Amino acid sequence: MQVPLLDLKPQYATLKEELLKEIAEVCESQRFILGPKVEKLESEVAAYCGSGYAVGVTSGSDALIISLMVEGIKAGDEVITTPFTFFATAGAIVRVGATPVFVDIDPKTFNIDPAEIEKKITPRTRAIIPVHLFGQAADMDPIMEIARKHELIVIEDACQAIGAEYRGRRVGSIGDYGCFSFFPSKNLGCFGDGGMVTCNDPEKAKRLKIFRNHGQSGTYLHDFVGGNFRLDALQAAILSIKLRDLDKWSEARQRNAAEYRRLFADAKLDEKITLPAEATYPVRHIYNQFSILVADGRRDALRATLQEKGIGCAVYYPLSLHLQPCFSALGGRSGDCPVSERISGEILALPIYPESTSEQRAYVVETIAAFFR
Repeated sequence: MQVPLLDLKPQYATLKEELLKEIAEVCESQRFILGPKVEKLESEVAAYCGSGYAVGVTSGSDALIISLMVEGIKAGDEVITTPFTFFATAGAIVRVGATPVFVDIDPKTFNIDPAEIEKKITPRTRAIIPVHLFGQAADMDPIMEIARKHELIVIEDACQAIGAEYRGRRVGSIGDYGCFSFFPSKNLGCFGDGGMVTCNDPEKAKRLKIFRNHGQSGTYLHDFVGGNFRLDALQAAILSIKLRDLDKWSEARQRNAAEYRRLFADAKLDEKITLPAEATYPVRHIYNQFSILVADGRRDALRATLQEKGIGCAVYYPLSLHLQPCFSALGGRSGDCPVSERISGEILALPIYPESTSEQRAYVVETIAAFFR
């Protein structure tokens, strides 16, 4: 049996006719940059996320960069974030000239540990970027409390978590900014790169729109040095269609996760692997990934076995960011973020996409059980 880590073809097949019709409409209009399709998606995403405003941009990475730019974060400033995330989170901080300051993670949720944040705040700290990793919200109340106490900006990296909730609130509506990615592998993916920034402040929304178009407030009138961060109309049109099914797909991922838990319990693998834990605070986990932990140095051997048996799997993420070669000048050392470092050596993502089948999940668990016999 073949079990891909992700297969987007079944999703496309169900929407193909409508998507191609919408793409043709955009082509006929010849309006490819911003315009009514983007404005429509912005309104839909703002409503879906429970935020006042949404501004379409070129990618999740650029969503992070533009949020930092709008706040004037620059060389000499520090931004606190997690070392256990995709590179773009810290890369955006460096791209604007600021310095990432890494705070270790909670061993259960893999999200930034709020109890460790305040220890890293200095007079140069300007912002905090918590990441809602793998579709589960970070513990935002204590993060917001710390941020307000120290007058810091909070930029939610929700690139893997559109539709996730924290205490009944959608991620992206809690901090000063919410950043989303529509990379094809995300729960809501387009046909290339795309992103969105949400916020609740009309002035911030206005500045985001200026900054995404080279800082132009009028034709050839540049109040700021911005960038080319404009969302394509084709991607917006595709996303508007797919957004209607997002909750259905997220619920399927939740059901698949619950089935994995039952299968692993039946296989009595509790002492061999650790299943992803849901937070103790109320959340809606939308499972962009289903990542187990494999201790005792056996993760890579299990990964090789799964791949040999036709099962897709992946390591997100194999090296804690504070140890990445490009950040060596920051002086990060092994042992600085011990939880992140341990998790990086044990984590393994299994297939959980909505259209995967019960037979495929049973095969995955059976293969893992056989590995440990």
